Amino acid sequence: MHEDILIGLMRDQGINLAVSLPCDKAKDLFALLPLYLETVDLLREEDGVGVCAGAYLAGRKPAMVIQSSGLGNMLNALLSLSRTYDLPLPVIASWRGIYKETIPAQVPFNAGLPGILKAADIPFVIINQSHELDRISEMIDTSFRCHTPAVALVSPRCWEGTTVCERREDIPDRSQHIHLVHERNVPSPAMTRLDAIRAIVPHLHDAAVVSNIGIPSKELFWTEDRKENFYMLGSYTQASSVGLGIALSVRRRTIVIDGDGSLLGTAILPVIAAKKPRNLTIICLDNGVFGSTGNQITPAYRQVDLELYARACGFEQTAKVTSAEEIGGAIASLEQGPSFIHVVIRPGNSDAPNIPLTPHEIRDRFMNTIRNDAIQG
Repeated sequence: MHEDILIGLMRDQGINLAVSLPCDKAKDLFALLPLYLETVDLLREEDGVGVCAGAYLAGRKPAMVIQSSGLGNMLNALLSLSRTYDLPLPVIASWRGIYKETIPAQVPFNAGLPGILKAADIPFVIINQSHELDRISEMIDTSFRCHTPAVALVSPRCWEGTTVCERREDIPDRSQHIHLVHERNVPSPAMTRLDAIRAIVPHLHDAAVVSNIGIPSKELFWTEDRKENFYMLGSYTQASSVGLGIALSVRRRTIVIDGDGSLLGTAILPVIAAKKPRNLTIICLDNGVFGSTGNQITPAYRQVDLELYARACGFEQTAKVTSAEEIGGAIASLEQGPSFIHVVIRPGNSDAPNIPLTPHEIRDRFMNTIRNDAIQG
């Protein structure tokens, strides 16, 4: 089958993690992927940019396999994360909107996709026939050699004549018993984000840490800069995705310092819960506002309980804390992940200056430290 050939080319190029969201025109490809490669099944393509970034930083060779429409969701992350830090990311995209397309909504974006990729300076190859599939190797090589996102647009014509595998027999019984009692008394918070970060830092030890964009990263840097810290300089919503990619690739504990606005804007929490990385802790610093952009109130201020949200996503180990003492206790007690610590804080920003490190400096010292603990294979 042509799908086997494509997966074989990925493996020959050293790809050892596939991050995917399926396409109707390439069912067999997506059905076969988990049989040959460790796979992360996404809910939104943008989150895959973060997962792949984290996996690469930790020593893996990831690739994304998606429907081409998902590139529209990914563009900002591809440029503000992959391009900013010069991280490779090969993307194999089932190209919709061109060949025998029956869904009108697929045409406007996908028909202009080559021009969009050119404008973004993202290298790409077009594969119209199955005998051209070996160009996948060319695209993957370009991505890792040039440290850039690169895309293969694969026409559905390549799969014509193959048997579609629905894998209906693999779908398990859905019956379940749900029992959840969730009662919390949350006092008016006294800590600011900076207070919370100062309480977190003594408990980090040798953990790999990913911190959210904007002021959170600046406050962490000026509280205690560590070579194990990866500071997000862009890519809103991607901190926990990066953390997942790291946690799946190293043995050491991985801690993400994220925020309420960022976590409400991503679909990564159910993916984390499904993958069950035992070494991953998400610490949500919830001030109920977009703190880096003027303290505009988010739905978490009085409406969404983010600890309950994490439990609804499938996290079994959670805690809600409102004091420095409780932060330390939660980090120590929730050692088996994935765990979620909901830190309720009040709005308020410090005057922390910008981080005086280049993206390459942040990347290189982080990689050089945590890759010593990479999972082999």
